[in-house]
Amino acid sequence: MTGAEEHTGRDMADGLDRLWTPHRMTYISGEDRPEGGYERPSGCPFCLAPARSPEESLVVARGGHVFVVLNLYPYNPGHLLVCPYRHVADYTELDGPETAELASFTQTAMRVVRKVSSAHGFNLGMNQGGVAGAGIAAHLHQHVVPRWGGDANFMPVIGQTKVLPQLLADTRDLLARAWPA
Repeated sequence: MTGAEEHTGRDMADGLDRLWTPHRMTYISGEDRPEGGYERPSGCPFCLAPARSPEESLVVARGGHVFVVLNLYPYNPGHLLVCPYRHVADYTELDGPETAELASFTQTAMRVVRKVSSAHGFNLGMNQGGVAGAGIAAHLHQHVVPRWGGDANFMPVIGQTKVLPQLLADTRDLLARAWPA
């Protein structure tokens, strides 16, 4: 590369700019996967998160049966996961109180994200099983993904890159401060 190419990140062969997101490779390659995988609570990040500090775990809020944590590999800023404390894989395994609190915390998550970032809409969902897209299939988690008009621009469509304008720690602090006591 010439000095100009290095400075701009532009590859003269195709004329495209590059945005580097090397942190994604850890997720894609599975490098951060614990020995033995996610199936056992001792290796499950959703089982380990509640015992860690909020700053380290990115936990935003805690209830009696569920907690809310920022997605470490978010689709959009403020992408939250609502997780039961109990290590269960399937929605049908939740008991009544867990189901009710998961629903309530999902609603609160939507209200809080709207308050701090004026989200226009949301994608909500659970991927049940690896074949359905669950990255950590052994521990159920509800995705709360904020959406804004025009947030699906050319970057993910053409560039296969998502631009996130805020550090995860800053997003966690904003959401945690806005979460009702």
